[in-house]
Amino acid sequence: MTAAMEQLVAHTILQGFDAMYGRFLDVTAGAQERFEHQDWSAVHLALKKRISFYDHHVGLVTSQIQIMLGERYANRSFLMAVKSAYENLLLDYPRYEIAESFFNSVYCRIFEHRNINRDKLFVHSSQENRIPTYPTQLTRRYTANSALSALFERVLDDTPFTLGWEDKNRDITLIIDHLQHEFGGALNQDTALELIREPFYRNKAAYLIGCITLRHNNQEQTIPLVLPVLSSSNKQLYIDACICHVDDVSIIFGFARSYFMVYAPAPAALVRFLSNIIPNKTKAELYTAIGCQKHGKTELYREFLDHLEHSDDLFVPAPGIKGMVMSVFTLPSYDFVFKIIKDKFAPQKAISHATVREKYQLVKEHDRVGRMADTQEYRNFTFERHRFSDELLAELLDVAPSIIKVTRDKIIIKHLYMERRMIPLNIYIEQANDDELRHAVDEYGKAIKQLAAANIFPGDMLFKNFGVTRHKRVVFYDYDEISYMTEMNFRKIPPPRYPEDEMAAEPWYSVGINDVFPEEFRTFLLINPKVRALFNELHSDLFEAQYWQQLQQNITHGQYEDVYPYKKEHRLRK
Repeated sequence: MTAAMEQLVAHTILQGFDAMYGRFLDVTAGAQERFEHQDWSAVHLALKKRISFYDHHVGLVTSQIQIMLGERYANRSFLMAVKSAYENLLLDYPRYEIAESFFNSVYCRIFEHRNINRDKLFVHSSQENRIPTYPTQLTRRYTANSALSALFERVLDDTPFTLGWEDKNRDITLIIDHLQHEFGGALNQDTALELIREPFYRNKAAYLIGCITLRHNNQEQTIPLVLPVLSSSNKQLYIDACICHVDDVSIIFGFARSYFMVYAPAPAALVRFLSNIIPNKTKAELYTAIGCQKHGKTELYREFLDHLEHSDDLFVPAPGIKGMVMSVFTLPSYDFVFKIIKDKFAPQKAISHATVREKYQLVKEHDRVGRMADTQEYRNFTFERHRFSDELLAELLDVAPSIIKVTRDKIIIKHLYMERRMIPLNIYIEQANDDELRHAVDEYGKAIKQLAAANIFPGDMLFKNFGVTRHKRVVFYDYDEISYMTEMNFRKIPPPRYPEDEMAAEPWYSVGINDVFPEEFRTFLLINPKVRALFNELHSDLFEAQYWQQLQQNITHGQYEDVYPYKKEHRLRK
């Protein structure tokens, strides 16, 4: 009886995962139609819908198991036997790694993130190095033979798009010219190309992704190749850019961008190929980028454990101005920060803990346009106590005692977020030379504009709430005051009625709860004279209510600004 129940529970979990991933693939498969019909509102809805499947199906499976088991089998030996049976089901399973993460989620949901021991979960994969056979051919291979133009013609002809090309010969010529400018004589008849068969879809673009192998002077070099495909107003396709350097491709897969829609029945094989062409991206980043963000969370935790084993520094408070809602700490040798919600907020923060969590979920489900950092949420996260500085432990116990549990050798935090570490913009500005300062101010203004065009109003726009990435991009990371642009009321300050009005402590005009006066941004943002001068030169339109009102109208009419995840110099038509 017990053995049969163990098998039944294992099968129930895997069937629940299959149902979830089937729906995940169905929504993903619709990306081509949405792209070709230029249905950008549906693109955003599909992103949100696809993210919701995971938690929904974990809940369904959890309820099933609780009904099946009651309290009879909730013991260590039974659960270990279920895990063993589940491992056996995954031996020839094409998505074993994602299914293991799903098992972890079900287990944690059943026990409300309590009683979590490593032997009961797939903290490490049961099939660490297995790459499952892809059910279809993952890539197509092309050789130049004699003419590069013929190679790229075959590439474009093999794409699955039903729309026609605006000017295929023009695009092929521009691609070859760009590659020859980058690599000169290395681009010849010995050139070979390997391209992932399925396009990657995100926002208004489809991406053809692969790699080029260059052979020249008895040397071989493999470089990434990304060809973004856009559709014109008359629904004809064209290649917009050619990206062929690792750092530039890395930005396209960046942590501040929405997840790709790419049809991947066996994600491990796709991630392995991507790892070869973007070696500076971790498994966690790549799984997250292709929409398997829950497994990306698992991989991130594994990478964190590995880092702990190979480091000995202490966790400390993160550099920067202390937040009024969140407390942030980090390991100096590690590229991520840990964020917890404080028990009590400053008086001017009239929000609840639930609202803060909702804001973080909003960001995950929204188009982040490369300007909002993704986060991974964890519960009952356990640290070794000896790795915490006394200063940090005292701070955490002071600001969030309700979610911190300290034992003799462990520190357990009931709820936290992990987020990529960046240099706070206010600190970066203080240390920047003139060129760096100009670039940072321009990036800051672009970040606000691109967020606004994507229907996000940051709320608190102080420099301390933005960070600078290793690619010198400015990214927003403090979400407790964000709102949809369409919820705000942007107003121009009315003229004073009397001369005394300007000297009064209170404004002479009414202020509603969602009223925003862009003219006031100068007062609290531009204290530094150099920053003020640069901002007035580069982004003075942000001080005009009319600019924000126009963006609101665009959003209301379904007009979404084009935001390119690559530099202007990579675009083929200047």
